[in-house]
Amino acid sequence: MAAPLLRIGTRGSPLALWQANAVRDGLIAALGAGPEAVEIVTIRTTGDAIQDRPLSEAGGKGLFVKEIDEALLEGRVDLAVHSAKDLPTDLADGTILAATLPRADVRDALIGGAAPTLAELPHGAVVGTASLRRGALVRRRRPDLKVVSFRGNVQTRLDKLARREVDATLLALAGLTRLGLQNHATELLDADDFLPALGQGAVAVTARAGDARTLDVLRRLDCPATAAALACERAFLKVLDGSCRTPIAGLARVDGGTLRFRGLVLSEDGARETSGEIAGAASDAAALGAESGRDVKARTPPDLLAAFG
Repeated sequence: MAAPLLRIGTRGSPLALWQANAVRDGLIAALGAGPEAVEIVTIRTTGDAIQDRPLSEAGGKGLFVKEIDEALLEGRVDLAVHSAKDLPTDLADGTILAATLPRADVRDALIGGAAPTLAELPHGAVVGTASLRRGALVRRRRPDLKVVSFRGNVQTRLDKLARREVDATLLALAGLTRLGLQNHATELLDADDFLPALGQGAVAVTARAGDARTLDVLRRLDCPATAAALACERAFLKVLDGSCRTPIAGLARVDGGTLRFRGLVLSEDGARETSGEIAGAASDAAALGAESGRDVKARTPPDLLAAFG
């Protein structure tokens, strides 16, 4: 059997494999080749191995990409597929963000066991989430609720909820939809009020910076509007030095040649926040995100900024 033309590195969760297969399908079409031309290589990451504590205590979102980056740089794979929100703002030396697929619905979904909506959850109900952002936004709306750490892939969390380990949880609607599990959502949270994670709903593809052959094929998959939105959001996050230890949210929308962005920094209890909005040419996406980040950082109280250190 002939060796594959391209090898995709990915995590092995059902959602990660859905994303990798979406990229694989696009590559096969772009190459005009048979299915054997693109191989998916699953790689277990440190983030997958750690399930007993929040990632914010273990080293942050980079734990989901370290081993995949190593495989990419060593030539064991030619490209890597990630949830964009899992990508660190500083990519591994020698790798670049080469393509983004069209973005899915960015909203968060509540999956309620005790009640269908956030407003209807009983006083003191327990909400499980692995995200500091979601926890802070929940507490902002409902300070009476108890938020607990809740790790695992999508199905694992749904199973834990079914066992009533918590009264409700929140997941990205995009992930639920990609897995055919969107019917589990009992409430879709408005993205303007419950701002998503930076990069939420987007699939990002990284490759070696000097690999002209792979980069040329990946350009055919790239969605310009998603790429601009992601460039803005990642630039905002980079200025704030955001990590899994920081409740930060934001969303860039592209309409024609115009980009509009809103970003938010929260205290972990959701009681305090600093927000900023900016608009401009989509071609200036990264500069707009960085400018908004500097503005928000300048107006954020020093003790809240200390969380970024």
